[in-house]
Amino acid sequence: MVGRTYEDNVMTPDNTSQRPFVLLPSGRVIDLADPSSDSWSDEDLAIGLSHTYRWGGHSRWPRPLTVAQHSLTVLAVRRLGEPDLAPGACLYEQLHDAEEGLLGFDCIAPLKAFLGAPFAALSARLTSAVTRRYDLPTLDAENYRRHKRADRIAAASEARHVTAWTPAQIAATLQLTEQPLTHDPLLAAAEASGFAAWEPWPADVAAAVWLDALLILIEARNGEHGR
Repeated sequence: MVGRTYEDNVMTPDNTSQRPFVLLPSGRVIDLADPSSDSWSDEDLAIGLSHTYRWGGHSRWPRPLTVAQHSLTVLAVRRLGEPDLAPGACLYEQLHDAEEGLLGFDCIAPLKAFLGAPFAALSARLTSAVTRRYDLPTLDAENYRRHKRADRIAAASEARHVTAWTPAQIAATLQLTEQPLTHDPLLAAAEASGFAAWEPWPADVAAAVWLDALLILIEARNGEHGR
């Protein structure tokens, strides 16, 4: 009998009979491999993002940084230079990592190459479901460049203030050329909840602030479109 190889033990969409079903807090069930756009509630997504951690869960603070708080930071950074950013574009920023909240995993960019095409396809299907659910705009080249710049500024700032990478490491190791911000763009929300600048929020606070912001943006976008 021929022995099993490593590849035989790796589960792929072609050799597993089980579906990646997840029971969400609302009681809904999502099939991560074939998600429908109504298989989660806004509250489910807020909770998922607030339970998913940036930077591998590492932090110089007592708590790790959630993807929910990161998403709000990216939106705030984008608004620093564009205070009149349209509600649809704001929704794109707040939801740019939404698939991570459904998956429960924030994969650092260099690791994605090791996970390969199946993981990329899984993430793409989740992103597509989010795009349909929230009617997100398709960004042109210039707006995508602005989005990525805001995302990278947020990442550089988190690296400096949350995980304590040095400026030299941020540039050389993380290869982020953007300068970290000194002022926390979420400072008002942080202080309102009793937290310091750049301090990671507890999951319940992050979920609540993220959800409130989402609902405000949806209402603004719908009003803009006359819905």
